Amino acid sequence: MPQLSSAEWIDRFLTNDPPRHKSLVMTLCGDAIAPHGGAFWLGSMIELLAPLGVSDRLVRTSVFRLVQEGWLVASREGRRSRYALEPQALPRFERANRRIYSAPGLHWDGRWSFVLAPSGSIDGDLRALLRKELEWEGFAMLATGVMAHPAPSRDTLHEILARTRADGKVFVCDATELPGVGSRPLPELVGDAWDLSGVVAAYHQFIDSFTPLLALNDDISPQDAFAIRTLLIHAYRRVQLHDPMLPLELLPAPWPGSDAYALAQQVYRRTQARAEEHIMAMLGKEDAATPPADDAFYERFGGLA
Repeated sequence: MPQLSSAEWIDRFLTNDPPRHKSLVMTLCGDAIAPHGGAFWLGSMIELLAPLGVSDRLVRTSVFRLVQEGWLVASREGRRSRYALEPQALPRFERANRRIYSAPGLHWDGRWSFVLAPSGSIDGDLRALLRKELEWEGFAMLATGVMAHPAPSRDTLHEILARTRADGKVFVCDATELPGVGSRPLPELVGDAWDLSGVVAAYHQFIDSFTPLLALNDDISPQDAFAIRTLLIHAYRRVQLHDPMLPLELLPAPWPGSDAYALAQQVYRRTQARAEEHIMAMLGKEDAATPPADDAFYERFGGLA
């Protein structure tokens, strides 16, 4: 089978698995906009997304909805519109970045963390919101008002409870297996709490889709490098949204998430420099003072050249 060019791979990917437009804008905000100061002019976003098949109208609609949902804030200068990451949304972008760009492999100390909301302790709206936020962080609902995870980030848990105004209203505790009472082994709780088959299948699909890029030569245009990098992170982020990010000791072996991360790391490292050329060119058309990528950008995936 003849090797695909970068342009052919991009066209095939967009045809077979077209990304949702608003979600693609979110990916771009986290991957490309945040390192360059966290703000963009609407014209720049339109130019960046045009090669990915997103029309002017769809960009405007997507950005407008992200403003309504509290992810972006808008301002105007004459007839031009400028957008910036909403300060209160920054912790959520930072959490997403840690998930995407950091190597998987949490250590398990034998404990499970539980968030307990007994009946009557919080109202239905807060219960639903808290469940949604905790599930995004990988928690499983074991029973009504009982959420659990074997290795959550305490800082993230604190931030979620504060932002949802659930702090002081729910119980948070750690538990270990009680020996000598005939308990099932605590690691078996993973099988009861999560069905990981969908996550495994999604990681395999990601690997199948992006492995051909390793055979591309290094002469990729800045625009194609940007498109590949954006689609890579968009697809990887989409899989990770459903991955509870459990410690490797509790996962089936071999775990495809580790291979998916290694692949994403390779493709990102190969495309990031040329992609940055394109990003700076597009952002610079509307704002010549656009700063280069910050230091944190070069720490992604264990370090970028």
